[in-house]
Amino acid sequence: MNLKIENLKAGLPDKKILQGITLEVPAGEIHALMGPNGSGKSTLANVLAGHPQYEVSSGNISMGDINLSELEAYERARAGLFLAFQYPVEVPGITVGKFLKRAVELRRGEEGRFNVSAYIKELRENMDFLGIDQKFINRYLNEGFSGGEKKRMEVLQMLMLKPDFAVLDETDSGLDIDALQVVAKGINTLRGEDFSALVITHYQRILDYVKPDRVHVMVEGRIVLSGGPEIVDELEAKGYDWVKDSL
Repeated sequence: MNLKIENLKAGLPDKKILQGITLEVPAGEIHALMGPNGSGKSTLANVLAGHPQYEVSSGNISMGDINLSELEAYERARAGLFLAFQYPVEVPGITVGKFLKRAVELRRGEEGRFNVSAYIKELRENMDFLGIDQKFINRYLNEGFSGGEKKRMEVLQMLMLKPDFAVLDETDSGLDIDALQVVAKGINTLRGEDFSALVITHYQRILDYVKPDRVHVMVEGRIVLSGGPEIVDELEAKGYDWVKDSL
């Protein structure tokens, strides 16, 4: 499903961060959003997901024919928007299995007629696919997990929920090469006409495994450059200063 952002201005109550973002990701495409620290990439991710801490002063966000700007965070998630967090939080007291069961039940609208056996089979298959130990089903969500385990768990959630659009906020940060390849494999598995994504990253390495259709560069709350995958190589060679200097 396509995502369309029109002249989005947002930030914290005492700080303007996004200075008029206009961006469209067509259905079936994966776009990369790159930029230096402090450019507003994670703010955009949180605003898209409906984080209540951020205030939107103008603009609109839509996913297909759904006006996300009018929906609360949980309504956006049920509608098919998924956010993989840069820093996944620990949730003591709720096991991975129970958390995912309830999330999948709500996402698929299967309350009262949920097939538990089919769910467990699908969950175990996806865990095997991502190299996650089956014992994690009964562990509390992210509690005591390593950084790599938390990121794999984010991708497991994505595989189970099957979102229409995913925002992946620096899912590659802190990963070794093996974990990075597993995360990329999970993203690529969903790739197709019914799935679109915005991959937010500082670095080229995840884009070696998840090939973007287009690349956007954000500086100081604005999209200042958009183009093909060749932009990634240019950024790797020159850094971000050449983009700043061209403004």
